[in-house]
Amino acid sequence: MKRCSSVGRRALLAGSVAAALPAITLPGAALAQAPAAPPRVLSTIAMIGDLVREIGGDRVRAETLLGEGVDPHSYKPTRADIARLNAADAILYNGLLLEGQMTDVFVRLARGGKPVFAVTELLAADQLLIEDDGKDDPHVWMDVTLWTKAAEHIRDELARLTPANAEAFRRNHAGLAVRLAALDGYVKQVTGTIPENARVLVTAHDAFGYFARRYGIAVEGIQGLSTEAEAGLRRIQDLVAMLVERRVPAVFVETSVSDRNVRALIEGAAAQGHRVAVGGALFSDAMGPPGSYEGTYIGMMDHNATVIARALGGTAPARGLNGRLAG
Repeated sequence: MKRCSSVGRRALLAGSVAAALPAITLPGAALAQAPAAPPRVLSTIAMIGDLVREIGGDRVRAETLLGEGVDPHSYKPTRADIARLNAADAILYNGLLLEGQMTDVFVRLARGGKPVFAVTELLAADQLLIEDDGKDDPHVWMDVTLWTKAAEHIRDELARLTPANAEAFRRNHAGLAVRLAALDGYVKQVTGTIPENARVLVTAHDAFGYFARRYGIAVEGIQGLSTEAEAGLRRIQDLVAMLVERRVPAVFVETSVSDRNVRALIEGAAAQGHRVAVGGALFSDAMGPPGSYEGTYIGMMDHNATVIARALGGTAPARGLNGRLAG
């Protein structure tokens, strides 16, 4: 059962990396020199990279390390990844141990003087969720309001990297914030139409806790906070019993996680005379294909909210908030 982090747990905010990585900025002499080309800002996950692209515009070269369908919990950087990290002018990562296999790399780069920043680092401790085992939930992008705060931190870090562009970053961020507010309102609206008995989101792993808290829907993950956790037989049996008792019509697979355990739930419910459908594939730890609407943060969340609402008996337009979802 998730609970909100207390102020006393503030030291856990960005995991062990944040303790070694206070916000790092370029030396004053470097800041005084305008770069010959836009700085290369490398983000670990696409949810961060999209915000960098939106806020930075053509004044930064926004790149993302982990692509479509890649699970950041278990990902280990390759030699090519290390080369890209070394070549970047700044690195933005989520923190809260989402990219746990990359911790040592971040520490080494930061100690070498490279700007390395966890976008969740400045979120208030009481806004975070923690698991019963004391680990912070890193999936903060599932609450649009929290990801809007992360966007403010990205704006400020880009301004520190290139102060001459600070005003442009501020304008870009202001426009983005308006669209994020509209997105948040849409998600609340469509999830609010789901019937009470079906207001439970069953997914492959426990990535939707912030979504649950913000949008008032219960969430049950087969696996735990990390995809590296194993799902036990008892957990699957308990979820099957819940699906049957509440007559929940659908469960969901995730684009970056195996659907094996979700299929086991469906088979278990069918054995007890209750038909459960796959409501759709949700984006949890990765977004859609680059260049697609679902490959943007707004498109990702639009897709998730629309698919969840429609599959669980709620009302939402088939093409989503902006009429751009794939048919």
